[in-house]
Amino acid sequence: MTLAVPGGPPSGFDDPPFPDDAIEVGRVMGAWGIKGGIRVMPFSKDPQALFSSRRWFIRPPDAPLAGPRPAVVAYPSVLRITHSKEQGDAVVATAQELPDRNAAEAMRGARVFIARSSFPTAGDGEFYWIDLIGLAVVNRQGEALGEVIGLLDTGAHSVLRLRRPDAEAAVDGDAASDTSERLIPFVGAFIDDVNLADKRITVDWGLDY
Repeated sequence: MTLAVPGGPPSGFDDPPFPDDAIEVGRVMGAWGIKGGIRVMPFSKDPQALFSSRRWFIRPPDAPLAGPRPAVVAYPSVLRITHSKEQGDAVVATAQELPDRNAAEAMRGARVFIARSSFPTAGDGEFYWIDLIGLAVVNRQGEALGEVIGLLDTGAHSVLRLRRPDAEAAVDGDAASDTSERLIPFVGAFIDDVNLADKRITVDWGLDY
């Protein structure tokens, strides 16, 4: 166990191991309030994954942060959440490992992970984005359209980003010449079936669309 912030982790606790099924769900934007709260920007419009577990696993930022930062030995490996709630488009929370505002400010930029196994069960016809990544997409004729490599949120609905089977990368960095991706709206008008067990999505979409 490493000392991360003033006060350190509560005594008598052993840090749990980083989950094999950990999913990055948000990023700490900074301190909230004066009693050690943090403000987290979730990666999903529906931040229920952050409320599904009282253990948030922490990793440092991918790159150094701009601007001054409080001196800190290391980020804690886990935050044991005592309270969390939505506030606007963010989630604010307090944790046993963060006793004051200085400790919370030192968390800025930290990446927040939750075990996939702790996510709430999705409703009928609902899917977590992470479960769609890597699925093969075929049309009603059985023609391969590509593999899901990501999703876009347009506000009105989500859009599947596919890597085409015959993908050709952009020429000399010219995005306009990039034919490697195919976009399909993730709406009932075009999505016939999502079969997670078979890792396949069937759509009403032509090869020439």
